[in-house]
Amino acid sequence: MTEAELIQPDRGQDAVPIQLVNEKTFTDWSKSLGAGQRAALAAQKFDGGGYQVGIVPDGDSWFAVGGVANPEDLSSWCLAKLAEVLPEGTYRLKNGKIGPAMLGWLTAQYRFTRYKDDDKAQGPRVLLTEEVKAIASAVAEAEAVHLVRRMVDTPAEDMGPAAIEEEIEKLAKKHGAKLSVTKGDTLEKEYPMVHAVGRAADRKHAPRIMHLTWGKEKNPVLAIVGKGVAFDSGGLDIKSAVGMKLMKKDMGGAAHAIALADLVMGGNLPVRLHLLVPAVENAISGNAFRPGDVLKTRKGLTVEIGNTDAEGRLILGDALARASEEKPELIIDFATLTGAARVALGPDLPALMTRRDETADALIAAGKACDDEPWRLPLPDAYREWLKSDIADLNNAHGNAYAGASVAGLFLDRFVSEDIDWAHFDTFAWRPFAKPGRPKGGEAYGLRASWRMLQERFTAG
Repeated sequence: MTEAELIQPDRGQDAVPIQLVNEKTFTDWSKSLGAGQRAALAAQKFDGGGYQVGIVPDGDSWFAVGGVANPEDLSSWCLAKLAEVLPEGTYRLKNGKIGPAMLGWLTAQYRFTRYKDDDKAQGPRVLLTEEVKAIASAVAEAEAVHLVRRMVDTPAEDMGPAAIEEEIEKLAKKHGAKLSVTKGDTLEKEYPMVHAVGRAADRKHAPRIMHLTWGKEKNPVLAIVGKGVAFDSGGLDIKSAVGMKLMKKDMGGAAHAIALADLVMGGNLPVRLHLLVPAVENAISGNAFRPGDVLKTRKGLTVEIGNTDAEGRLILGDALARASEEKPELIIDFATLTGAARVALGPDLPALMTRRDETADALIAAGKACDDEPWRLPLPDAYREWLKSDIADLNNAHGNAYAGASVAGLFLDRFVSEDIDWAHFDTFAWRPFAKPGRPKGGEAYGLRASWRMLQERFTAG
C-alpha cells in the first residue's frame, strides 16, 4: 500500500481500538479491565512503558494497548512500535488525537525490498483519524523521508550519477519543472571541480550536474544544493575497506535535497526554486585527480588538493557558486561531508552551520517542534587560516585533526556570495541502529526541520 492509503479518514469503518497509556495511568486504567484481561497483559509483561505493545482479549474480539510518554501529547514516534508489530488490519485510537504521530505510523512501515522480499513483515496497518486536514502533510513528509531512505539504501551500481539524474527527471515531470543537465566538455569548462572529482569513473557513472528550476520568477529565490557522490573510494587517498563499506550513502545529501525540493513543489511554496545536484563517483584510474593538483573552480578561485578524500566540498563548491549567481534569499545545502561531525554529534543529530543566528534559531526551533532537531556548530573566523595554500587560493583539507566539520564548512563558505543567507547540513544519512519508526539503513536528518522552517519563512503573513 502507498503511504496515502495507510492513514484514512474515519467514517465509522470497522477497526481495532488502540488504547494509549503510560506508566502513571496504566494502573488506574487497568482496574477497569477484567481479571483475564489483566492476566493477559501481565503475561506480556506490559506495564505502560514507552514503546510497549499489548493485546487485550475482549469477548470474541480484542483491542491493542500501547505505552507512550504522554497519551495526550504524542510525539512523532509514539505510535511507531504499534505500526511495526500489530497484525495487518485497520485501527483507531480510543483516546486522544494522533497529531504528529501520524508520521511515525507511516515511517514504521517502510520496507526496502528492491532486491529481497521481506517475507516476515506484517501486512499493512491502516490508521483511521478524524484529523483529516493533517493527513496530507503527514503523508508528504513520510514520502519525502522514504525517498531519502530508498535512494540511500540502493547500492552505488544502481544509484550512480545517471540514476540520480533519473530521480530528478521524475521530479521535474511530476511538478512541471525545467531540468538542465551539464556533462562532458561543458561540465569541465563550467564546473571544473565537479568534472575533476568524477572524471576517473567509467562512462556509465560519468560526472554531471543537474539544475532544476520551478516557480514564478517574481517569487523570492530559494536554492537547494545536495552532494551527490554516488560512491566514494577516497580517490588516490584511498579509504580502508571499513571506511568504504558504507560509501553508497555518500549521495545522501543529494537525496535530502531532492526530497526537500519535492516537498517545496508539492506544497506549492511561493518561491522560485533552484535545485542543484552535482553527481559523481570518486573513483581511481589513470586520470584520477591527485594530491597536490591545483583545480580551477567556477567561482575563479584555485584549490590545492590536500586530500582526494575531501571531494564532497569540491563538487559542492562549484554548485554553491552557481546557486549564488541567482542571488537567492536563502541557500540550503545537504552533504554527508565529514566524519568529524559524526564524532562530535553521533548519527542522530545533523550538524548545522549558518551565517545568521536567526536562520539557525528558526531551523532548530522547527526541528524541535517536529522531532528532527539539528545541532549548530560554529564557522569560526580563527580557523580560516587552516585552509591556506602556498600555491593556490586555498587548500581543500587542513593539516591538523581539529574542528573538521567546521573547517569543511568554512571551505564551502568561500563559494557562497557574502551577502547570501546560507545554511549547511553535515548529515550522516544513515541509521546504524533501528528505533521505532526508524529502521536501520538510509535516513533523513534535518529534512523535516528544513521543510517546516521554509513553510514558516515563505508563507508567514
